[in-house]
This record gives sequence, structure tokens and C-alpha cells, in this order.
Amino acid sequence: MVTRTVDLRSDTVTKPTETMRAAMATADVDDDVLCHDPTALRLETEMARITGKEAALFVPSGTMGNLICVLVHCDIRGSEVVLGNNSHIHIYENGGISTIGGVHPRTVKNNEDGTMDIDLIEAAIRDPRGALVYPITRLICLENTHANSGGKCLSVEYTDQVGELAKKHGLKLHIDGARIFNASVALGIPVHRLLQAADSASICLSKGLGAPVGSVIVGSNSFIAKAKILRKTLGGGMRQVGILCAAAIVAVQENVGKLEGDHKNAKVLAEGLNKIKGIKVDAASVETNIFYFDIEESSKHTAESLSKYLQQRGILVMLEGPSRVRIVLHHQISESDVQYTLSCFQQALTGVPDQNGI
Repeated sequence: MVTRTVDLRSDTVTKPTETMRAAMATADVDDDVLCHDPTALRLETEMARITGKEAALFVPSGTMGNLICVLVHCDIRGSEVVLGNNSHIHIYENGGISTIGGVHPRTVKNNEDGTMDIDLIEAAIRDPRGALVYPITRLICLENTHANSGGKCLSVEYTDQVGELAKKHGLKLHIDGARIFNASVALGIPVHRLLQAADSASICLSKGLGAPVGSVIVGSNSFIAKAKILRKTLGGGMRQVGILCAAAIVAVQENVGKLEGDHKNAKVLAEGLNKIKGIKVDAASVETNIFYFDIEESSKHTAESLSKYLQQRGILVMLEGPSRVRIVLHHQISESDVQYTLSCFQQALTGVPDQNGI
């Protein structure tokens, strides 16, 4: 019988804290579609301040946030956006920019650190003189941290370079900053500086920060005014949304400080797994709360069989292929959970419990 659960599938699985629940229960609310919800306005004002942008807007999800941002910048159907071939917007958001917005994706190869080579980005930008036959490039998208690269952080220097390139060609820059607070903590650089070159950004409140629902998009006053119309069009205009925003405010106030612990636990877990025969982890490359590991061919386990073994012991992981597994840490995973997890992995792959026991 499983008596303990260690959920490492994603940082989206966190449960609201008691402080969040109390804030939700007592939230001062009104109709946000009419722009009168005081708690939503409080969250948006704070997020605009933190990110150094003029305005912010609460949206139900990161996918909707990214979609709105792309559609505001690419308001003419047939526009083109340059983005990473391994980016969240391109892979995991249902092709919404194309199916809903009529925006064409032009992909550039993501490097292992989540960046795209500057010269390749520039080469992907269409010559406006070819508008008779080509889509018109209007936007570049980056992702920080870059999830599919294992939570890698994009540096200020790199982001600034891309921002300068966008300006050179008269383009806009959007940053999918779902985990921008993780990047800020890992790099020791304020969020507003990481987003300085961006014309817009989306920030998830329900990932590393642990709020139950929602994201925020940020940009200029005129950008957010247009975004608010699109939010309504997409069905994201929610009435007494302050109930959700109250929990998000708690998340921003209380959980940013916990991210460093998440990163530390991820490093400890990665290093521990790399010592177990049959598993390969690039522990030295772990920067934030996400990493991947591969199961070696010599192992008796596949990713699926290992996952089932772990699940029977209350440990949940995300499969990324026949021999590849994703691990994500969050503030509700303790140091004790990490040691328990290592012990279960050790027994699964070698048949021998480690010194921590189970």
C-alpha cells in the first residue's frame, strides 16, 4: 500500500497552500471583465512592477497568454514568427498561432542550452521585398527557462542580442517566461532585467510559483489594451477572477524564495541518479528545477517499466520516450522526498536499497 506520494511529473502539480486557500476565501472581488476586480488589479499592478513593464493582464493559462501575445504582435493573418524548433509554443500549444491566428511558424534549431544561433535567427527573417510570395516576419519568440532543454536559463547578454536583432529588422520580441522566476533566481538577476529587451512576456503563476491557476502577460499599455480584447475573444474573460488572483499574489510573495531550494534538490537528485548503474544524467548541466535522464541499454528496465515500478511506491515521473524520463522539482518536494526517491531508484535498477532505506 502506497503511503507516500512524490510527484515529480511537473511543477504544475502543486496543491494550494493553506495561506493561498485563506486568501482565496477572503478575496475582495468584482467583475474583472468590467475592469473592477480589485484583487486582479492588485496582482497585475505588482507583476507589471516586477517585470518593469507598463501593464499586465491575468489570463487563465500560459498557452492562452502566449497565443494572445503572438496574435497582438502578428495582427495581420499570414504573418510569420521566428521561434525555436524545440520551444513550448511550437510543440505543446496545439498549433494555436496557426489555427486561430493564421500565423506561420518559421523554426530555428534550438541548441542544447535553449538558445538559437543569432545568425540563424537573422537568416530566418524574410526579406520584405519578397512579400509577394513569402509571409512577412513580424515577431521573434524566446523561452526562458527553456523547458525541453532541461530548464536552461537564457542570459541577459543573449536576450539583449536577440532584442537588438529584432529592432534592426523592425520586429517585436516576445519571451515565453513561464519559468522566468526560476531563471532569475538561478542567474541572480532581477526579472525586469531578463525581460528588458522584450516587447511582451508571459509568466506562469501555476508552475514553479505554485499558484493553482493562471498566468500573466506583460507589455506596454497599448499592448495590454489589445490583449484584453483578445482575451475576451478567446473566452478568457472571467468574472470574479480575484479569487484566483489572491492565491497568485501569495505565490509571488511566498514562493519565489523557495525556488533556490527546488534547484538545489534537483541538483542533488540528478547527482544521486547519475551514481546508479543503468542511468545516465548530465548532472553538471542542471541549472534550475528540470532535468532529463536516460536509461542505458544494459538496464533491465525501460522508461515505462521503471515508471510503473516507481508508481507502485508513490513516485510519479513523466515519460519522454522509450528510455527517457523527465523530472521536475517544486516547493512541495522535500529533501526527505529526494532521498526516498533515490532509494527507490537504487532498488529498482540494482535490486539493492541504498543506505537511506525505503
